Amino acid sequence: MVETGRQRFVVHEHHATHLHWDFRLELDGVLKSWAVPKEPPTQPGVRRLAVEVEDHPLSYIDFQGVIPEGMYGAGTVKIWDKGVYILESRKPDKLVFELQGERMRGRYTLLRFTDKPQNWLLFKAKG
Repeated sequence: MVETGRQRFVVHEHHATHLHWDFRLELDGVLKSWAVPKEPPTQPGVRRLAVEVEDHPLSYIDFQGVIPEGMYGAGTVKIWDKGVYILESRKPDKLVFELQGERMRGRYTLLRFTDKPQNWLLFKAKG
């Protein structure tokens, strides 16, 4: 089932133990989340590993700040990109959507690896 209308997305640049980006889509009343070890793609032809992590509450979409030492995800979090998206297709192993952010604009796909279900591939479509 494809949800209609525009929903929000955010990409957090997360300086934790290792620098990574948290890609989050507003979906099913939560922020579906993936940790992306390298900067998310803004150009076609660039593919990035996106590791599915736990859902986050919608209130986290505007979060920026420091997560204190000793807490899960300790480190500095800042918004790298945000905007709205339109979900075009949703299947268990594939999401296709159009992002309308400052840095990430255009049609994107998240494709699940079959051998490691927590691992997805995030890429921007050509054209």
